[in-house]
Amino acid sequence: MGVIYLDNAATTPVAPEVRAAMQPYFEEVYGNPSSVHQAGRQARSAIEKAREQVAKAIGATPGEIVFTSGGTEADNAAIIGTAMAHQSKGKHIITTTIEHHAVLHTCEFLETMGYEVTYVEPGADGIVRIEKIEAAIRPDTILVTVMMVNNETGAIQPVQDIGALTRERGILFHTDAVQAVGTLAVDVKTLGADLLSLSGHKLHGPKGIGALYVSRNIKWTPILLGGAQERERRAGTENLPGIVGLGVAIELATEARDEKFQHLQELRTRMIDTFREQLGDVEVNGPDDALPTILNVTFKGVAAERVLMNLDMMGIAAAAGSACTSGSLQPSHVLMAMGKNEECVRSSIRFSFSGQNTLDEVTTAAEKVCQVVQRLRSRSFA
Repeated sequence: MGVIYLDNAATTPVAPEVRAAMQPYFEEVYGNPSSVHQAGRQARSAIEKAREQVAKAIGATPGEIVFTSGGTEADNAAIIGTAMAHQSKGKHIITTTIEHHAVLHTCEFLETMGYEVTYVEPGADGIVRIEKIEAAIRPDTILVTVMMVNNETGAIQPVQDIGALTRERGILFHTDAVQAVGTLAVDVKTLGADLLSLSGHKLHGPKGIGALYVSRNIKWTPILLGGAQERERRAGTENLPGIVGLGVAIELATEARDEKFQHLQELRTRMIDTFREQLGDVEVNGPDDALPTILNVTFKGVAAERVLMNLDMMGIAAAAGSACTSGSLQPSHVLMAMGKNEECVRSSIRFSFSGQNTLDEVTTAAEKVCQVVQRLRSRSFA
């Protein structure tokens, strides 16, 4: 049996069309985009085409797109750049306890620099309530940063409501949309977002490339200094093949999005149904209407680590949480924030799907998971 890959929230395989589009920029079109000769102009033209593709996908204008090395840099740049540009107005930031560590650790860094951060807790379903965000606002609040979709549970956050609230209060709003772009319709104007982060390798593009949307209407300070690349907003020679790949990937991801969404829902539902039919007492962590790319499940009485090792030997790839914290001895901060106890958290596994997964694959994987869990449980009670 070939590998059944169900860890797409960590990274996705590069689409064949993306690989083909990138290839010439490794071998034929290799000029520095800042050079004025023909090779440089060809490279610059490719970058600007990709900028248009990314902008169109999220309802922005090309001039509002800054290419980065990925979602982490985009989050760092959004938060630190906003904090630096608006510190004369205030030094208070609002975020949530379920954010990706690219946001949480950036906020913790700013706390060492004299900023104050309020960390809002989610409900038991993993969704942050707008009332809690509103209650945290102070006269010196300059930024609210809340992810669009949680990377461990798939819980979709009320970002449109948060955007409306922050706009009304004159506060800037950033959303980490890394898990949303390509699966959900994302429009920065509808969301009321002033800044938005996305990453190529989450939507069948290459690793090492992402983008930050920065509204033309806001003040923001770049955090990488050097050359005049990206209109002096992100210094450093551009990752030309990666940028081309991101442009093609995001264009492909937004095509036939509704059909893909329905397929993903079928995959997620099939896995849940199989678990409940064969195991009975599985607990789904997150809301019923979570993004269908992600399914987080607790298998009581067995350690997630042992289940994952057995699955890996059977050619099934899944995860115990965010790939960025793999190997950490700490239990998932997301599930803990939702009020789960440590035993529950250490028995939880994240399965994540892409449009490339088939119903047969997911059915086979679900049945194998049930076999492993039943076997491990029988040994525990023997």
